[in-house]
Amino acid sequence: MTHVVFPLYDGFTALDVVGPYQMLAFTPGVTVSFVAPTPGQVTDECGSLSLAAVGFDDVPRPDIVVVPGGPGTALALAGDLPRWLAEVHQRTRWTTSVCSGSLLLGAAGLLQGLRATTHYRHVDKLPLFGAEPTHQRVVEELDARVITAAGVSSGIDMALRLVELISGRQVAEAVQLWTEYDPQPPFDSGSPEKASIEVNELAASYEAAALAAVTS
Repeated sequence: MTHVVFPLYDGFTALDVVGPYQMLAFTPGVTVSFVAPTPGQVTDECGSLSLAAVGFDDVPRPDIVVVPGGPGTALALAGDLPRWLAEVHQRTRWTTSVCSGSLLLGAAGLLQGLRATTHYRHVDKLPLFGAEPTHQRVVEELDARVITAAGVSSGIDMALRLVELISGRQVAEAVQLWTEYDPQPPFDSGSPEKASIEVNELAASYEAAALAAVTS
């Protein structure tokens, strides 16, 4: 049985968790837990409540860790999560992140000398943690047992790769089909290079508002 753990913190982005969770939870032989510094309710960036049934100290040996990002990352950097990540990474099969969750891996000392990705608005922060930033959607450093995914929706792609690593390509393809993951968005503005200046500015304003809401 493969135990996958999502550490939650106030201000995380829901899709960073829910997308990968859906793929991994469908995988035979996988169990999923949600943890927090202490058990209880955690609020995502939109104000919805999630339940972390166990605390960090109750999960000392997860097989896989998936760290979400979100506007709450800035506060989580100063909390217990980086310490816990540094401890459990000694025993994980893979320690992974989605979006700005990679900054938490960096704060735990897990990105030193590695290539890594994150949300496009935070790529410039990766060198602060000794990482080589890239704009790839998913970056695998399998020798170091670290995988990072770019912004939000890329976590689904990473999760399918994790399914392949756990159970093989056929199972991963079956999970992809079962969830009918076949993206065909109505617009082609899913990266800053493709989006107009106006759209880039509008998206930046959304981020600023989300950060203000979490830190106020």
